[in-house]
Parts: sequence; C-alpha cells; structure tokens
Amino acid sequence: MSFDLPMVWAAIIAFGVFLYVLLDGFDLGIGLLFPFFDREHDRQVMLNTVAPVWDGNETWMVLGGASLYAAFPVAYSVLLPATYLPIIGMVCGLIFRGVAFEIRAKARRSQRLWDLAFMLGSATAIFCQGLVLGTLLQGIPVVNRQFAGGPFDWLSPFGLLAGLGLLVTYATLACGWLIMKTDGDLQRRIYVAMKPLVWALLAIIAVVSAWTVLGQDAVARRWFAMPDLFFFLPVPVLVLACVFGIQRAIRRKRDRQPFVLTAAILFLGYTGLIISIFPNIIPPSLDIWAASSPPSSQKFTLVGAAIIVPIIIVYSAMSYWVFRGKVRHDDPGYH
Repeated sequence: MSFDLPMVWAAIIAFGVFLYVLLDGFDLGIGLLFPFFDREHDRQVMLNTVAPVWDGNETWMVLGGASLYAAFPVAYSVLLPATYLPIIGMVCGLIFRGVAFEIRAKARRSQRLWDLAFMLGSATAIFCQGLVLGTLLQGIPVVNRQFAGGPFDWLSPFGLLAGLGLLVTYATLACGWLIMKTDGDLQRRIYVAMKPLVWALLAIIAVVSAWTVLGQDAVARRWFAMPDLFFFLPVPVLVLACVFGIQRAIRRKRDRQPFVLTAAILFLGYTGLIISIFPNIIPPSLDIWAASSPPSSQKFTLVGAAIIVPIIIVYSAMSYWVFRGKVRHDDPGYH
C-alpha cells in the first residue's frame, strides 16, 4: 500500500495549524480583553487560567512552520517573502507578550507598563497573523515557483479585514475560555462581554466569505457548483447554529458550551478555508504536489513527525488535565 506523501504532510500541517489557532487563540485573546478588566485581581485570575499552558500552545506553531519548511519548501520560500513584515511583526508581538506575561507579576511598581506591553504584544501578534491569512486567501503571485509580487502586497483592504476578523475571533474564543475557567463577578462580566462579540464574529465571517467568493471565480465555482453545493452547504448552516447556540448558552449561564461552540465555529471556518483553496497550498496556482520536497525527504521527516507529534499531544493533554477546573486568584502554583 502506497501513501500520497504530500497529502499526508498537508494533513499534518493543517492539524498543527488548527491546534495552534485554537489553543494559542484564547490565550492571545486574553490580552485583548485586558483593557475592559482593569482590576488587578481580575487580570491575575485571567492570566492564571493560561499560565500553565500558554508557552506549550505555541509548540504547534513551531511544528507547523518546521513541517512546512521540510515538506513543502517551495511554499515556504514563496510565503515568507510575501509576508516578511507581518511575520516579523507577529514574532515581535509574541516576544513582547511573553516577556510581559512573565514579568508583570513580579514588577509591582511597573506593572501597568507591563500590562500595556502584554495588551499591545497580543494585539500585534493577532493582527499580523490575520494579515498573513488574508494575503494567503486573496492569492500570492508565483512565477517559476518563486514569489513574483511586491514587498507590500500583504497591505490590502482584504488583509486588513482579515486582521480585524482574527482579533474578533480570538477575543470571542478568550471569552469562552474564561467563562469555563472562572466564576463569580468576573465570569458574569465576561458573559456580558461575549454577547456582542459573537454577533461581531458572525458579521466578520459573512463579510470575509462574501468578499472571497465574489472576488475569486475559482472559489465561487468550488462552493456553488453542483453537486458540491449540497456537500458544502452544512458549513455555513452549522456556523449559524453555533452562534445561536452560544447566545442561548450565555442566557442560561452555561459554563462549557460557549467555549465548545466557539471552537466549533473556528473549526468550521477553518474547514471553509480548506474547501476554498484545496488542493493549492499557495493560491491560486501552487498546489501541494508542485510545492512538495522529494519523496525521500518527506519519508525521512515523516518518521520524526510520527514520534514527535504524539509526544506533543500527550504532553498538552496532560497539562490541560492537571490544571482542569475553575481558577481563582489565590490558587497556588501559577506564578
């Protein structure tokens, strides 16, 4: 039995990127919520909910980037020059956010300054990720398997919209996480904050989807050609169902449902992205087979992935299991 190695590697990268967006999404989103919760007690509880896991969440980004470099070097060599500045901005944002996360609890006199660094670092990293996503989705010009665009092609109205959309997505995801992990007055206020965010998220999804379909004939044909329409129609229908499910869960003060349903929306949006661009890895013209490394390289690196990926999954699962349950300000073992 033979394996389609580019398909296997595409699945591994898709899996790793989704887990990064899901797991790092809610802890980056906490930085966006900081301005609306200015009491130190509340901010410390919010940070305590992710303190044991936040650095491990970023492992999935490293896995996705390393896998792209190993399995699809052509795609790697096209994507980086097309998005150098947003990627640099994202890395700088993650550095500022990580340093601020560790120092703010110890630097009492300058805590407000580090809170600001944490907020700005989180927002910068998220927005730059959205710029990269927007650039990828609107298409990157490739000639002779090399990037053929300009250094500022990423700076477009659609890219800015994608950046805004990711800010709203991560903030909504963070609200769902915090509702699940907190209680009392803080949880009540997060319920209130999440209501408008969910509607904003639905609006962003609708605008981005319409813009993509109307702006790219290939995407429109993929979604609306028969009989594909009947197979893909459940995606937007389920998104609507999840939005109304979240609002219902908020009214009934459910703890877990807001986060689970927001994660489901994220998965459905990710599925819609894959439907729109597959089999291309760099739309509109570079597919996974044209971008792949030699089979010998993919086989060799697949052995390493078969060892490392399960270890990361087990380690991450154990971290979340050990630190499950509600988090309070005076709980030991966080900072």
